[in-house]
Amino acid sequence: MAFLAPLRQLNRQQRNTVIASFLGWTLDAFDFFILVFVIKHIAAEFQVSIPAVATAIFLTLAMRPLGALLFGLASERFGRRRTLMADVLLYSVFELLSGFSTGLTMFIVLRMLYGIAMGGEWGVGASLTMETIPKEARGLISGLLQAGYPTGYLLASLVFFFLFPIVGWRGMFFVGALPALLVLYIRRNVEESPAFVARKARGDSQPFLKVLKGNLPLFIWAVLLMTAFNFLSHGTQDIYPTFLEVQRGYDNHTVGAIAIVYNIGAILGGLCFGALSQKLGRRRAIVLAALLVIPASWLWAYAPTPTLLAIGAFIMQFFVQGAWGVVPVHLNELSPDEVRGTFPGFVYQIGNLLASGNASLQTGLAAGWNNDYALALVIVAVTVAVAVAVLAGFGYEKRNVAFADSHPNPS
Repeated sequence: MAFLAPLRQLNRQQRNTVIASFLGWTLDAFDFFILVFVIKHIAAEFQVSIPAVATAIFLTLAMRPLGALLFGLASERFGRRRTLMADVLLYSVFELLSGFSTGLTMFIVLRMLYGIAMGGEWGVGASLTMETIPKEARGLISGLLQAGYPTGYLLASLVFFFLFPIVGWRGMFFVGALPALLVLYIRRNVEESPAFVARKARGDSQPFLKVLKGNLPLFIWAVLLMTAFNFLSHGTQDIYPTFLEVQRGYDNHTVGAIAIVYNIGAILGGLCFGALSQKLGRRRAIVLAALLVIPASWLWAYAPTPTLLAIGAFIMQFFVQGAWGVVPVHLNELSPDEVRGTFPGFVYQIGNLLASGNASLQTGLAAGWNNDYALALVIVAVTVAVAVAVLAGFGYEKRNVAFADSHPNPS
């Protein structure tokens, strides 16, 4: 296929880097989304309400900016590669420990610690990749990297579908410890970012806060954009399985099957719009995908049968993650060279923090409307889709900008 041509430009080392970063984000998302499938089961065992357990989602997201900052700063000092290995190992350990929780408080504390580690992976992995690959491949690889997020959701869906009846909710978290094995692959097959190596050799660095102060308008706009983006993704994903279970009354297998379908749509959407952004431009690709979310929302929330809901969810996530597919390259191209390991991930995760109340907001709205989860889902989705389109359309763009000290052409 023609749009996959940029992949053939990558040399072996560049391919290894893309694979490692893709798997890092995939397995990170897998660990996160395990929780959204088992909220009601955890609530039943701990004898608490569903909104009380949903607080764990809120606090996981709320801790991610801290992780993005800490691991981002570490990547500026110690390198993207070593920092990525430490991050993957830590989020795997906290995922494992979550399965041993004896009560809601312990569970929430462990999810907060997991949130710190989760917050570090995206920015470090994306900067390592974007500083390593040719600029002509950035759009497609951006979509591929971001497709790791719905791929992780898809893996969680498959585990829920096939294993939950056997292992229960605790076993789901034990399975989530497997990403620790990725560290071995990174250690053996991935080299450091050429841009980082060159800057380290020169001793050329700038304090993060100084660079941030010099780029304050860009920082504020990026945070607002990522807030809208995170409301869009989490507002269409986090409580969708709960909507299917509670409002529609579907069993675990039906919920898992629908989730598999819409995550396939999400993966395809990220790839398509990421590649499209290479020609159409980053802003235009985001605006197009975001606006197409609006007409997709009715079938996604109000279709009368499981089959039609699955089709609607496929279309919805194709456009939601289509818009997201442009984000890794867009933020990395806009980032100042001196802080590329920190800036993209930090603004992304601050957006997560500002949107972290989404699950509690939607479950609270639904509870107040006689468990009408569909209405809560649609209101949030349509509102933030418009916000994403406006902020992206009137924002910044530096498509195909050269990264200082990087070596984009394969050897």
